[in-house]
Amino acid sequence: MKLSVFTVLYKDRALSEVLDILKAKSIHHVEVGCGGFIGKDHCDPSKLLKDRRAREQFLELFLAREMEIACLSCHGNPLHPQKNLALAYHQDIKDAIDLASELGVKRIVTFSGCPGDSENALYPNWPVSPFPEEFQTIVEWQWEKKLIPYWKELGKYAEDKGVRIALEMHGGYSVHSPATAIRMRKETGCVALGANLDPSHMWWQGIDPAQAARYLANENCLYYFHAKDAAIDPNAVSYYGVTDMQSFSTAFGRAWQFRTVGFGHDLKVWADLFSVMRSVGYDDVVSIEHEDSYMSVEEGLDKAIANLRQVLMFQPPSKPKAFDLDDRFK
Repeated sequence: MKLSVFTVLYKDRALSEVLDILKAKSIHHVEVGCGGFIGKDHCDPSKLLKDRRAREQFLELFLAREMEIACLSCHGNPLHPQKNLALAYHQDIKDAIDLASELGVKRIVTFSGCPGDSENALYPNWPVSPFPEEFQTIVEWQWEKKLIPYWKELGKYAEDKGVRIALEMHGGYSVHSPATAIRMRKETGCVALGANLDPSHMWWQGIDPAQAARYLANENCLYYFHAKDAAIDPNAVSYYGVTDMQSFSTAFGRAWQFRTVGFGHDLKVWADLFSVMRSVGYDDVVSIEHEDSYMSVEEGLDKAIANLRQVLMFQPPSKPKAFDLDDRFK
């Protein structure tokens, strides 16, 4: 497995400085933000696509440090019911695909998006219950009229470019669970579409990430992994529920919080998760995403790196040795 860091946690610093910081921590793979909610501080695809020399200089930042771009990340809602917003997010995702293809990066990470409840909607609508029954009507309309047509077309575009799209399963978006990620894959019929597994989003929804990995791998659509933990407060969750609507700025008192690896679930849980990941064939990038409001970026990142180095398996597994029963009696 390969340990990576999502550069957005240092978005206020120049990319060259960020890479120097990560190289000093012996990180050799990086995930680069390039649009949507996370901005383009370290990478603006629309500019790089117009200038071959600029692309070469961008790549040289990594090559000079013997580092590799694990993926390009572009998080937005390309199916937002407000058309101007949807178009802007769509263009960012398309530019990310194009740039990944030009740079030889094999995947991007993004969100599935979440439509509204009708053509006249102003805001996304994410039903979380089959009752009242109107919610079921909304969900089916969203998938049939918006999600499947959009991702079938964009997925084919990415496939033609040789780029995979890892849809991050995230609450608030239509693809938020193994079931919805697999539904997207099956109903679009597009092999370029897969899933980004972030255990933190699974845990707060009550999903076992190890089981999620098995489900996704069975459909050959486990494409990426974000290393982020989540802690659930048993007292607060009994009051607010897992769909707690308090702002993330409420660092203390929410039903659940994003935490640094090892601060929501112990390292045995993480070790078991990575053992399952290897058993189902995922031996690729594990990218640290820091969103822990209890810690500084520096401390949170250092603790995540230290904890992950204890439980990740960086070397290929040993091959079992042949054993001859007769050897025991020689």
